[in-house]
Amino acid sequence: MIYFDNAATGGFKPRAVYDALFSTARFLSANPGRSGHRLAVTGAKAVYACRETVAEMFNCLPERVIFTKNCTEALNTAILGTLKKGDAVVTTVFEHNSVLRPLKRLEKDGVITLKIVAPEKGETLVAAVEKNVTPDAKLVVATTVSNVTGKKTPVGEIGRICRERGVLFLADGAQGGGHIPLNMKKDGISMLALAGHKGLCGVMGSGVLCIDENVEVSPLITGGTGTESYSLFQPENYPERLESGTLNLPAIAALDEGVRFVGKNLRHFGETLLSATDALIAGLKNVKGVTCFSEPNESGIAAFKIAGKDSAEVADILSNDYDVAVRGGLHCAPLTHGYLNTADGGLVRASLAVQNTAREIDYFLRAVDRISKS
Repeated sequence: MIYFDNAATGGFKPRAVYDALFSTARFLSANPGRSGHRLAVTGAKAVYACRETVAEMFNCLPERVIFTKNCTEALNTAILGTLKKGDAVVTTVFEHNSVLRPLKRLEKDGVITLKIVAPEKGETLVAAVEKNVTPDAKLVVATTVSNVTGKKTPVGEIGRICRERGVLFLADGAQGGGHIPLNMKKDGISMLALAGHKGLCGVMGSGVLCIDENVEVSPLITGGTGTESYSLFQPENYPERLESGTLNLPAIAALDEGVRFVGKNLRHFGETLLSATDALIAGLKNVKGVTCFSEPNESGIAAFKIAGKDSAEVADILSNDYDVAVRGGLHCAPLTHGYLNTADGGLVRASLAVQNTAREIDYFLRAVDRISKS
């Protein structure tokens, strides 16, 4: 099958990722940080090595790298662990439900006031956010890259506004992590949530929350940490403060290799995907009946619709008749589709990896042309 669904989960991993995953699962069964014997210590060192690798790539302290099971858990930890009753929050229509649902729940429960902003005609997203960051604002949440269209958010500009006004900035790096440069210090990011299994070339079951040293996050889950076992209260120090229970050591070891691989190739991968999406989008625009909603981007995303056809139907035809994997529907981002006027029928999202070839793109375009004509 031609795999064009990398924005959901990356389909291509370097061999070092699989080697780390399998060797750790097979030979390092000890619980990291829970015992003092050699195997447990080796596991703990592997976990800390990944913290250092992630910290170096995104410019934060290793002990402020928190491992979660996915980006959704990281976002929930950041949101629910910082907000209190009476806080005001600003976010955008371009967010994933992993951001929108916890915020809407807090709003419904009367904990926060929430502004979901959209740029008006001729207005930039930065301007729309800036005019809504009022003195009572506690948190701004914005994606780094739209998971629907692949469009980049001006993260650094939003971070500057937040820093100047003393507001926390949570960046959703699910689609941006591993595709575009993200620097917490330079970009003014207070908290950065990451998906290990997408652009960072890790495996499913790995997520990360990076936290600036000036930010305090309350734990959502408390329990065993392997430290301060004499106390009936959660440790205050990071990362134990936010990591209760056994960590997914094989996934973390794999993530370490994935981040190292991506970090050395970030610029090259971005240029490759920019060129590939340029060719893909240009080809889509030449197919009669197709409307494209993406511009060339470093995240490999091209979203489009075929006139008169539901996106889920098109995705099914591509899978069943042409052996191509894409994603149709609303992509867990209903407000984005509302903004694009595509909520009725959704969009087909083809998302590339650097390993996808020009021949695969040509085959895909021919398939879309046939579907459009059918």
